[in-house]
Amino acid sequence: MVHARAGERERYRPLAGSKLTGSAEPLAVVEALLTLHPFRVLYLADLDAIRGRGDHRPLLVQLATRFPDLVLWVDAGIASEERLRDLEALPGVRPVLGSESQADPRLLERTHALASERLVLSLDWRGEEPLDPAGLRERPELWPGDVIVMTLARVGTASGPDFARIDAVHRAAGSARRVWAAGGVRGLEDLERLRERGIAGALVATALHDGRLGRTELARLAEPAA
Repeated sequence: MVHARAGERERYRPLAGSKLTGSAEPLAVVEALLTLHPFRVLYLADLDAIRGRGDHRPLLVQLATRFPDLVLWVDAGIASEERLRDLEALPGVRPVLGSESQADPRLLERTHALASERLVLSLDWRGEEPLDPAGLRERPELWPGDVIVMTLARVGTASGPDFARIDAVHRAAGSARRVWAAGGVRGLEDLERLRERGIAGALVATALHDGRLGRTELARLAEPAA
């Protein structure tokens, strides 16, 4: 696994300096995360697939077999119904449809018509620039039940979530959908602020590996909101 930072994928390097594990091997990293806390969902971005350079399907099978109770949210550059169905066929996998990979809205339209409950939509931005050739951010009527607000420029930077954008998507999503924040989470305070805003949760990695979010903080978040 790599340390993602600011969405600059060509500069990503293997995970190093983690307080949870000395390995960058995916199975070892997942084992370390589950030792820290009984997470139920793991988000994975297959960077090779997103960039059209192959994929890591065998690894997904390994992870699903080794950790059968873990739900895998997988962004693998899905741009066709064939690829979507291939991922849906894997046990424990929920495909993530990244807006940056969509040339037009037809795949999301077809999926919406089929009322797929497994699909997750990721609305992607780099800074103020939407990575959304199909204009999916403007089609909330097509959004599935789970929507990620992915601010790539903040990933791995500990610069704080983009609360304004997250709030805007949350308003557009309505009460029937769950919105998830991705990018910039610094620690417990950010996650509590997101929860207060009605955000379902957040994608977090850096704050776990550098120790800013440990067992105590995660246990506190697991408690029912007051």
